[in-house]
Amino acid sequence: MNEIRISGFARIAKGSILSVLICGMLATIPAMQGCGSSKGDPAAEAPPQARVESEQDLSVIRVDHPEQFPLVAATEHASASELVVTGTVNPDIARTVPVISLASGRIVEIGARLGDTVKKGQVLLRVRSDDISSGFSDYQKAVADEILTRNQLERSKQLYEHGAIALNDLEIAQDSEDKAKVDLKTTTEHLHLLGADLDHPSGIVEIVAPVSGVITDQQVTNAAGVQALSSTNPFTISDLSSVWVVCDVYENDMTNVHFGETAEIRLNAYPGRVLKGTISNFGAILDPSLRTEKVRIEVANPGFLRVGMFVTATFHGQKKEMHAAVPASAILHLHDRDWVYVASGDNKFKRVEVTSGGMLPGKLQEILSGIKAGQQVVVNALELQNTTGQ
Repeated sequence: MNEIRISGFARIAKGSILSVLICGMLATIPAMQGCGSSKGDPAAEAPPQARVESEQDLSVIRVDHPEQFPLVAATEHASASELVVTGTVNPDIARTVPVISLASGRIVEIGARLGDTVKKGQVLLRVRSDDISSGFSDYQKAVADEILTRNQLERSKQLYEHGAIALNDLEIAQDSEDKAKVDLKTTTEHLHLLGADLDHPSGIVEIVAPVSGVITDQQVTNAAGVQALSSTNPFTISDLSSVWVVCDVYENDMTNVHFGETAEIRLNAYPGRVLKGTISNFGAILDPSLRTEKVRIEVANPGFLRVGMFVTATFHGQKKEMHAAVPASAILHLHDRDWVYVASGDNKFKRVEVTSGGMLPGKLQEILSGIKAGQQVVVNALELQNTTGQ
């Protein structure tokens, strides 16, 4: 009985151990499968995510001793609203005169060029023309006919006084003389219009400047042909003592521009000179693509305005606008822009771009945009810039 119990216990023990081993193997299989599947997971094989660090703001400057750079608060300044537009210099059409030729022919000499300043009566070109030759021929015939009819009239008067001819014959002689005088006057006036000299008959006509001014257009060259009263004029002379500045103003800004008001004209070639002009005309047609209108400003030319120059025109409106004002030394001119240094706390100054306006009394300068009144700015921006070396 004891042996049987022992052997049975052994059998039971062996079965329990086997069951434990089988269960352990079964539990290991999923773990092994899990390990094998992790090798093919893209997320598990991806490199660690890169860490992004922001770069230092170059417009911010940190100093150890900010007390070395005094600050000043931007003040408030009231000024009239401004509108700045671009334009070009054009000749005044009312002061522009075309040079025309009443004789057709071939140019043999040109006495002036585009851009030259000429005086009234100055010879601009010489033209060899058949019109002059035929004109002199008609004139000489008219002179001969007038001499003949005048002599016939004198004889008729003498014959009539002696009763040799009737009154009708005398009247016919008088009529012939009157017609001969008309023909002579007509041919003489024709030669004068062509520019010919009656005392020096020639086939060459001289074309002179009708007014004094500057030649702003030239359509002829040497040996070129000229047609009488052609639509293409050999020269155009303009009086540039007063010129037009034609500007493009956007449709939305037209309320700031009024007829008869004054505009300030500035040129890139002469930045230190400001000219005054008067608004004299508005275009009747709006540009359909740009939505702009042409505004004409009349400007007295001090002598350095040239046709075709680019200018900027500033119109001052009636409405007052509030802007900031800072000392002129607080504005830093760098890379064709204007900047100021604004206190940003923690011993730091930030460089801020601004749009500067005109100079004000007390060595102040207007700031149109960029900062507001009350902001603290460095009094001497150039000194801070040189200290940092940026």
